[in-house]
Amino acid sequence: MTLQELYEVIGGDYQEVRGRLPSDKFIQKFVLKFLDDKSYELLLSSLEQGNGEEAFRAAHTIKGMCQNLGFTTLMASSTELTESLRNGLTPESGPLAEQVKQDYERTVAAIRSFQEGLAT
Repeated sequence: MTLQELYEVIGGDYQEVRGRLPSDKFIQKFVLKFLDDKSYELLLSSLEQGNGEEAFRAAHTIKGMCQNLGFTTLMASSTELTESLRNGLTPESGPLAEQVKQDYERTVAAIRSFQEGLAT
């Protein structure tokens, strides 16, 4: 899988990020670093514990990373969740968090597949 194909799979905007970052090697470096970020785990644990403030912080971090990396689909769902959490947990937080989960898992699976292709 190429970097451009990865972006197609995850619903990202490769051309937009390519216009901002200097090279595919640079983009690849930060795409792979996305796997190491712990914001998603913080989001899940904060939601489970009912900590709206920490959940907001985690969702906001995910949104920012996705914006910088051109991960359009995950950015959209994490933006909705961030805004929902801005004033604490709400009844809509659960369904929005579920959408983030689906988008995040699809993104991570595609990045891992891309990463495996680099090793061969």
